[in-house]
Amino acid sequence: MKVLSITNLNKFYKDLKAVDNVNFEVEQGDFFGFLGPNGAGKTTTINCIVGLANFSHGGIKVFGKDIKKDYRETRKLIGLAPQEYNFDPYLKIEDVLVYQAGYYGIRKKDVMPKVNELLKQFKLDGKADVDFRKLSGGMKRRLALARALVHNPKLLILDEPTAGVDVELRLELHDYLKKINKEGTTILLTTHYIEEVEKLCNKVAIIHKGKLIANDTKDKLMLDLDTGHTEILLNKKIKPKIMKHVEFKDNKIIIGNKGKEKLKEIFKYVQDQRAIVEDMKNIKDSLQDIFLRLTK
Repeated sequence: MKVLSITNLNKFYKDLKAVDNVNFEVEQGDFFGFLGPNGAGKTTTINCIVGLANFSHGGIKVFGKDIKKDYRETRKLIGLAPQEYNFDPYLKIEDVLVYQAGYYGIRKKDVMPKVNELLKQFKLDGKADVDFRKLSGGMKRRLALARALVHNPKLLILDEPTAGVDVELRLELHDYLKKINKEGTTILLTTHYIEEVEKLCNKVAIIHKGKLIANDTKDKLMLDLDTGHTEILLNKKIKPKIMKHVEFKDNKIIIGNKGKEKLKEIFKYVQDQRAIVEDMKNIKDSLQDIFLRLTK
């Protein structure tokens, strides 16, 4: 089932085309990584999905329902943890969650079990009566995620959820997100920590200057776009030879993808230098390598 369908989405800010004819789909059960440099159009796209920004042209559907025509129904299906904090600073943590549930018509007596569960899950149960101003940065991130989940959304959208948090909390959030995804929550994630996408996501889309430049399963994307390189380890350092796409570094020879046809010439040169090849291996590109190459 298609949880999210975006068709020919365009968004202008005066003369700036922030989102340029973007098309992608998120299937039920996906953990979808939405990547791009700062200013690429990620947050603008998210704001269009959740109704925080009007779009100039195109269509967005959530579970087959149009987000404009069926705004109330689609909004109930989405939970958003935004990049920027937008809490009432004077509210107690518990009230933040209770009031959020109230926006979806859920009464306090009905939502309190879920509130207590989330406070415990995110280690905020000892802070239930503390107001937002007194929370640490990591606690604010936890609260943002708890608030997004309080009404049991079917689609969870996370915009930079681990920005500025420590490694321990990041790993805890990873485990929790994997758990709820396995239980059926579809997740769309934006992050600048590309290792998070490699670890968590099964599908990846990359947006750059408003345009979608890649969109596929993570494994296929990495297979199709991998250029990689070859490393030859020698028993000693040899005199560098000027060759395109080939680098001599200490006792290593690093051969770019476009230089692999020169292997015969390289081996002859190594022999002429009276060196011995001790090891040779092909190094695959990481998702970060691919991302940097596509968006440079």
